[in-house]
Amino acid sequence: MKTGTYWAVTTIVVGECAVGGTMDLLRLPPFYPMMIDLGYPSYLATILGVAKVAAAVVLVAPGLPRLKEWAYAGVLINMTGAAASNAADHQYAGMIAPAAFAVLALASWAIRPGSRRL
Repeated sequence: MKTGTYWAVTTIVVGECAVGGTMDLLRLPPFYPMMIDLGYPSYLATILGVAKVAAAVVLVAPGLPRLKEWAYAGVLINMTGAAASNAADHQYAGMIAPAAFAVLALASWAIRPGSRRL
């Protein structure tokens, strides 16, 4: 049960990282225009895109427990930063998705199997 829950939650997190990162790299809506509207420089999309795709690969790869810790940290920083940026700009609806993905990433980290821990 716990392993199935872990993989279900992790699949969602990995999917968001892979799809969101690819969309960032290609500068596609809705993320890129939102990022620009929040006042971030366009090159940040490339940095975030590479980091998100790398996190997706690391989270599904066997082994690599230390890199997984870094990937989870990066996902949480990215998602809480996105939620906070939207809140600072009074775009409260824009906080919902990144906050939800942050919670899912934290859940994935918390219930990960022993083989995926340091």
